[in-house]
Amino acid sequence: MPRSMGLDFGDKRIGVAVSDEMGWTAQGIKHIQRKNLDYDLSEIENILSEYGNIDTIVVGMPYNMDGSEGERVRLTRVFIAQLKNKFNLPVVEIDERWSSKEAENLLISADVSRKKRKGSVDQIAASLILQTYLDQNKK
Repeated sequence: MPRSMGLDFGDKRIGVAVSDEMGWTAQGIKHIQRKNLDYDLSEIENILSEYGNIDTIVVGMPYNMDGSEGERVRLTRVFIAQLKNKFNLPVVEIDERWSSKEAENLLISADVSRKKRKGSVDQIAASLILQTYLDQNKK
């Protein structure tokens, strides 16, 4: 059964999550330390190869709190265009206004140190983004 991949696209890191084989739950698997577009896409390609049966990429859209679109949305759309071009997979946009804050709060409540939270926030945010998509598309 095909899986979905969730991405939390940021300036410094890209959080990555994948769904289980049934499409019920999202698991954060890693974060990619961004270097340049070729490197970032190569890392995503490696994950797609490793999991083999991913048929949808879900990307969090960082709308402003009032729902308007700012520079981060524009940059994310450029990234989405690159994903579509490189991998020829459908890319779904999910509103992620609260995902990073929610991820940060989860880690704080779990008493994870500030240093260890850095990369984990992106990974957890990616899993929250993907879980939102999975919940919206349950069959």
